[in-house]
Amino acid sequence: MNPSVRNKQIALTWISAFNEHDLEKLLGLYSDDAVHLSPKLKIRNPETKGLISGKPALMQWWADAFDRLPSLRYKLQNLVINEDQVLMEYLRQVNNEPDMMVAEILEIKDDLIVRSRVYHG
Repeated sequence: MNPSVRNKQIALTWISAFNEHDLEKLLGLYSDDAVHLSPKLKIRNPETKGLISGKPALMQWWADAFDRLPSLRYKLQNLVINEDQVLMEYLRQVNNEPDMMVAEILEIKDDLIVRSRVYHG
């Protein structure tokens, strides 16, 4: 399969998994030693300096987010895809909070996300 087509499928599955709050489906998209960078991490868990790595850390981070924000949803706005990266732009929506524009880059190797970086607008 064309890498760009596969990467689009990964991105769409990622959005779907987030909106379903399906940790298993979401973690299945990542390599075991994946790295995730996020300004929200730096704010909520300053000791991380905004960076976590490995599926156990990802699972803990997202499980906490899903527990704290049961209405959390992402509305996909745009995808820019090449052979080894996807740039996703989406609208973060949580009840009783203003919508937030977010960009996230997924670096993909061997059909798994190896690094993700979040940018909040």
